Amino acid sequence: MQINEKMVQEIVAKVVENVNAKNISSAPRQKGVFTTMTEALAAVEKAYKQFRGYSVAQREQMIKNIRKRILEEAETLAVLGVEETGMGRVSDKIIKHQLVANKTPGTEDLSPRVMTGDSGMTLIEMAPYGVIGSITPSTNPSETVLCNSIGMIAAGNAVVFNPHPHACKTANYAVDLVNRAVLEAGGPENLVVSVQKPTMDTSNEMVTSPIVRMLVATGGPGVVKMLLSSGKKAIGAGAGNPPVIVDDTADVEKAGADIVAGASFDNNLPCIAEKECFVFASVADRLIDSMCRNGAYLIKGADVEKLLKIALIEKNGKYVINKKWVGKDAKKFLKELGIDAEPRLIICETENSHPFVQVEMMMPILPIVRVDNIDEAIQYAVAAEHGNRHSAHIHSKNIDHLTRFARAVETTIFVKNAPSYAGIGAGGEGYTTFTIAGPTGEGLTAAHSFTRQRRCVLVDGLHIV
Repeated sequence: MQINEKMVQEIVAKVVENVNAKNISSAPRQKGVFTTMTEALAAVEKAYKQFRGYSVAQREQMIKNIRKRILEEAETLAVLGVEETGMGRVSDKIIKHQLVANKTPGTEDLSPRVMTGDSGMTLIEMAPYGVIGSITPSTNPSETVLCNSIGMIAAGNAVVFNPHPHACKTANYAVDLVNRAVLEAGGPENLVVSVQKPTMDTSNEMVTSPIVRMLVATGGPGVVKMLLSSGKKAIGAGAGNPPVIVDDTADVEKAGADIVAGASFDNNLPCIAEKECFVFASVADRLIDSMCRNGAYLIKGADVEKLLKIALIEKNGKYVINKKWVGKDAKKFLKELGIDAEPRLIICETENSHPFVQVEMMMPILPIVRVDNIDEAIQYAVAAEHGNRHSAHIHSKNIDHLTRFARAVETTIFVKNAPSYAGIGAGGEGYTTFTIAGPTGEGLTAAHSFTRQRRCVLVDGLHIV
């Protein structure tokens, strides 16, 4: 779906007016949002006990209604996310919510297995864990809540969320939406819950509670490490710094357009987005020209160093992101440089060792490094990915190059000849998710990820062959 800026402005004005009229961030009006984590845990435990009696068909009816509600309120959710966090683009967040509604798997993702033989029959089914504790990020606050809710409910679980404190209003609106949809479909109250003001204390209470049987975190390495030391089953979606390679066999014109589309999507907030580009020197000028004709703005010389001082901060001898600039529009960076332009993406040529290449910035800034051959490209790209094994991308028609890079980088997502977001089902085949579990190995999570296997054995029966 294409959404132009005039449409976005009209959407924002309408949604803000509705937000002010309804005061939707008011806690008492939000279903499933509690003052304390203790109250939230008690409520979700009660809901899960009721939910266990519901059929798979009833779960699917609830999920169908959640999808409907997301599509109806995608604009509101997108505006809320940008207004609260100051990150991303409303038009792109609308698309992300539509993607969640349309391409997050439901109960169809749960596939039992049967084994038969001379000794009878064994049935293996996908069973719920119970109550799942989920920590969600500020970059995709409502998208993650909604995507997790669909998958976890499809698997038969209830969910307690501890959202990022800087995005809790948006996340809690999504919690309220899910509960409204579940109740409309005949489900129990408080099937998903959250707290009005999430803190480290509420997070710790959730993680250590005996009510919570499984933990899922979407965020940085710190939160993933905390979950993995909990002693419970944990799924962790960690950081990434995805490289993209363009070789001399690529459709260079298309590669330029695709990379701008992927790297600028939601101002580079998605962890799958192209973060640095390695291009064969023989086609570099053509690639840059294509990028500039497709929404990128090229800066050079002193402007690159000025931009470095805006986007990154030197701390203990290392560069780290300036959090105030994460997810901001490209035009705001250019304004700081005294440039009046409104591109989707800023590009610049750098050396491989430049901080723009080595630091995951989550800003609409893409460094471009010229290389001589595929060996150099792969070497630089694998080093820049830092072993996160998250995502990587390449534009090439050379099967050997595609294969060699995929084997070397070992990422969960590997996209060939398309924008990065094809890796989560936007313009590519396959389902979507906003919890990509590289550190713990589940990959692109869906309903099956939130289940445990149960085996039922019948000896000398139901084997009829």
